[in-house]
Amino acid sequence: MSVKQDLLDRSGNTCELCGSSDSPAFYNLPPAFTESMDESIVVCPKCKGQIEEPETMDGNHWRCLNDSMWSTVPAVQAMAWRMLNRLKKEDWSADLLDMLYLDDATLKFAQADGDGSDDDSPKHKDCNGTLLKSGDSVTLIKNLDVKGTSMTAKRGTSVKRITLVDDNHEHIEGKVDGQNIVILTKFVKKTS
Repeated sequence: MSVKQDLLDRSGNTCELCGSSDSPAFYNLPPAFTESMDESIVVCPKCKGQIEEPETMDGNHWRCLNDSMWSTVPAVQAMAWRMLNRLKKEDWSADLLDMLYLDDATLKFAQADGDGSDDDSPKHKDCNGTLLKSGDSVTLIKNLDVKGTSMTAKRGTSVKRITLVDDNHEHIEGKVDGQNIVILTKFVKKTS
């Protein structure tokens, strides 16, 4: 038997996400490139279209994940996790995500394409919108009076090996003239 036929048999010729029997198609969960029983699912055209073009997502359609997330097929569980993460701003989706349990291997597979990473969470960015990471070097773009001291950090001062302030994406820490200070990210420019 072919993999496609095995997938259709497993799914009962229906979408493994919403249960529709409308023109079943195959979807390989990224990073997979070819059909396999472990990394592919059967989906309807509506689910496939919304998976591949997230801007067309209809949140109400995905309430079907309430049932499919309990599938015993790891690829279906992983896709349900990915879709629930895309919709996590919806109360019902966040509730389902809290209930969903994936074993370590399935969770790793579900996270393999970046879904679920907090891409929409605030990030530390410089004045030009460039992403900052701990260890980066930045340059001050204006003179800054350092609170609690008489020191002024001058425009053009290079600050090496910055650290990010975890609980505030607008703050970084770095040493200027041997003193550790907190700097607003909007007053720095990343240097290479």
